[in-house]
Amino acid sequence: MSVKKQFGSFDELLGSSQLPVLVDFYAPWCGPCQLMTGILDKVSETMKDKVQIVKINTDNYPDLASQFKIYALPTLVLFKDGEPIDRVEGVIQADQLCDRLSAHA
Repeated sequence: MSVKKQFGSFDELLGSSQLPVLVDFYAPWCGPCQLMTGILDKVSETMKDKVQIVKINTDNYPDLASQFKIYALPTLVLFKDGEPIDRVEGVIQADQLCDRLSAHA
């Protein structure tokens, strides 16, 4: 499952992971974002040794949302070595997301 973590900075969060980091940019009021919760739980179970999944509430971190040009919710951004390498806007099914992640893991 995705993990809620405290972090001093976003760079620290990305730098502390040996695995690629999939960031779910979401908002609690967003209906499609709620759908992604169950999907990300399945993906996390399948890919637990290949990718770390982190959820970031854009209401709490508007500067991060702006920095990474998050205009639609949910938006998933995959980071590897601290750099964004893939991006999905909107709801995506677990098997499709696993296929995309496998290409980078």
